[in-house]
Amino acid sequence: MDVVDRARAQWAQQRPDVDTTAMAVVARVLRIAALVGKLQDAGLARHGLTTGEFEVLAALRRADRPLRASEVGTLTSSPGATVTKRLDRLDASGLVERRTHERDRRGVLVTLSDEGRAVIDEVLPEHAARERALLGDLDDDERDRLAGLLARVLAVAEDGVPD
Repeated sequence: MDVVDRARAQWAQQRPDVDTTAMAVVARVLRIAALVGKLQDAGLARHGLTTGEFEVLAALRRADRPLRASEVGTLTSSPGATVTKRLDRLDASGLVERRTHERDRRGVLVTLSDEGRAVIDEVLPEHAARERALLGDLDDDERDRLAGLLARVLAVAEDGVPD
């Protein structure tokens, strides 16, 4: 019995009229997210990065082309002010470079520096290995099924669940 089962058992005693079956999944997803976040934060901190900065570097590496700051925001699901703060820090660390867009002088393009590319290429395999280790008890079919089920739940969440 884990912490979620214990909470559900307590709710069953206190509020037997409330269906807590979804909690068996959602509470575990939230708990896993929090624990994985701590684990990933610790691994990234060894490289002097935050999770948000890693996400920026990863977005730039995946795109493999200069991006506008607004594109970085879209790819990382981060507000503009947050992206600016992260880019400021990454720029000061020499991991990204900013330059004015040739055709639109108001726009700024962001690209990985050579050092930034080297950092993300070093950090990504470690990051992926931590994630693989978390799923180590699942076989390939179980991982695929879980990924598919979570994708369906994510699609509903992204569409917005009514209150």
